[in-house]
Amino acid sequence: MQSWRRKSLWLALSASWLLILLGFFPLLRLAVPSRPWAGTPQGWPHWLDAEFLQSFSQPRELLEDVPQPPQAPRGGSCDWGACFDTSKCKGGGLKVFVYPAAGLISETRRRILASIEGSRYHTSSPAEACLLLLLSPDTPAGECSPVPPHWNGGRNHLVLSLHPAPCPRTFQLGQAMVAKASPTVDTFRHGFDVALPLLPEAHPLRGGPPGQLQQHSPQPRVAQLALAEERGGWHTAGTNFSVCPWDGRCEQNHGPKLTHPGATLPNATFCLIPGRHPDALHFLQALQAGCIPVLLSPHWELPFSEVIDWTKAAIIADERLPLQVLAALQEMPLTRVLALRQQTQFLWDAYFSSVENVIHTTLEIIQDRILGVSAHPSLQWNSPPGALLALPTFSTSLSDFPFYHIQQGSRPVGRFSALIWVGAPGKPPLKLIQAVAGSQHCAQILVLWSSEKPPPPRWPETTVPLTVSEGHRKVSDRFFPYSAISSDAILSLDAHSSLSTSEVDFAFVVWQSFPERMVGFLTWSHFWDEARGGWGYTAERANEFSMVLTSAAFYHRYYHTLFTHSLPKALRTLADEAPTCVDVLMNFLVATVTKLPPIKVPYRKQNQEARPPLAPEGRGPRLEPQPPVRDCINQLAAGFGRMPLVSSRLRLDPVLFKDSVSVLRKKYRSLEKP
Repeated sequence: MQSWRRKSLWLALSASWLLILLGFFPLLRLAVPSRPWAGTPQGWPHWLDAEFLQSFSQPRELLEDVPQPPQAPRGGSCDWGACFDTSKCKGGGLKVFVYPAAGLISETRRRILASIEGSRYHTSSPAEACLLLLLSPDTPAGECSPVPPHWNGGRNHLVLSLHPAPCPRTFQLGQAMVAKASPTVDTFRHGFDVALPLLPEAHPLRGGPPGQLQQHSPQPRVAQLALAEERGGWHTAGTNFSVCPWDGRCEQNHGPKLTHPGATLPNATFCLIPGRHPDALHFLQALQAGCIPVLLSPHWELPFSEVIDWTKAAIIADERLPLQVLAALQEMPLTRVLALRQQTQFLWDAYFSSVENVIHTTLEIIQDRILGVSAHPSLQWNSPPGALLALPTFSTSLSDFPFYHIQQGSRPVGRFSALIWVGAPGKPPLKLIQAVAGSQHCAQILVLWSSEKPPPPRWPETTVPLTVSEGHRKVSDRFFPYSAISSDAILSLDAHSSLSTSEVDFAFVVWQSFPERMVGFLTWSHFWDEARGGWGYTAERANEFSMVLTSAAFYHRYYHTLFTHSLPKALRTLADEAPTCVDVLMNFLVATVTKLPPIKVPYRKQNQEARPPLAPEGRGPRLEPQPPVRDCINQLAAGFGRMPLVSSRLRLDPVLFKDSVSVLRKKYRSLEKP
């Protein structure tokens, strides 16, 4: 009996296992939805906002609409390590050789070539080049250019195509990188190609217009919407825009129609842009207008996506969830809306406002790949002033730059280096040296002797190190990044300056609170001259100023590196030919970086008048600027593509400046004397 029971039990167990093997796995396949294999392309877009639509739908719920697998990317397995030879980039820098244009070329192409040739990247020798750049040819339709002479299968080459070319495939690209406007996601090679924005034909070469954001925050419970149209225009809607599907056909009239392709959207908070490739031009229009781009399943790669964090400026949504998307936009917090709109303005100004910025951003991305660990961190790419104005060759530490102290929670070192430039013949600045050396914040004094006269054999004894070096008799020599400068702060002086120790001490304390700006004593102001139809500047005392003279000013030593290695050669040559231009040029540079005016500090009454501009020969002051000197500011404005100077009416004084207490109780005594 027991033996029969054992046999029955074993028979039941065997049958159970057989049922499990035959029936459970098919049931499991029915109960658990099949999952795509790794690497299979998904229909859901790459989300840029993880919190967006979190309560409405998940990606796995829409897998039934998975499209067919895209074609293999152009170039096969070509990537940065396999198709680019970094050994040609000696010293870790990027040197670019541009193929010269053959035959007749357009004016736009000519200006693009001149812009690259005047930049810090350019080299005239293909043997020394790390990268060989080929612009898309200006050939008539149906004609194609031949293979370049140093092609070598495309290795270490970049084919730059800002606009659709008449002959898109002139030859096999091979191992060449491609920088193309709005490439499709299925042909773009991540980490190798560079995605450019789709630029209009009339996009400015240099400078470009500023962002058009007028209202920095939407009114409470007001979220206006703009819908991109196929013909290049826009439709706007008010608060009740949930009735408008993506194709623009609404159940009711949803607002005025903006038919002009370049129409601005000053009152629109969100710009809905379909995912079709022709709509990529709307993306740039939205950035300039300060309208938050809402991209509906885009099929093109976002521009400069390798370095730009688009989650801070744009939203990617799925076009299959129209009502949920619109509801989420209405519920977005105003603080989030303001942050996104401000980021659109920064990105527009830093990387997209001009053709020159687009090209330089492309080259800077390639240089970051070469530098590796020494490249720009993400913070520099995605916060002002941007990677183009934060050179990695200066430092790899964010705390060494003048703009990131707030983010880093730090402040500059409490010492400064005085750089005294001696250019015109005259007496050595012995009295000035003693006054500066008496400052408790002075770390060293460097005298740059650029005069025709030999320097004196003896110099006054000071409590700080004093170094005298020979200059090259160029005014721009005072802004060279000398390795002897050991501090963050530089006090720029010339031999004719006259300062007291109290003035130096107070100005340095002010600079420590504003290390990204210039802090000076003597000021100029710029103005628009209607009679001449151009810019002018004056040294007359007024309630407004926009420049401080570098003959007595504090600024960060990084601006020496930016002045020498970032400015075009033509602008530095202009400053050497007209000495007055060097003050204007340095103020242009700092204003371009900071978008802020300089800071004025008090100066003794008998020296409050700014000296008139000096003649290039140094023979004495001019009573009025001569016409060539006046043209300096217009030439610089043309070189920058805009007027970057910002006017101010602020002057910082010591706290006890006007208090009726004893002078002996005041910290900066010489500033209190009448």
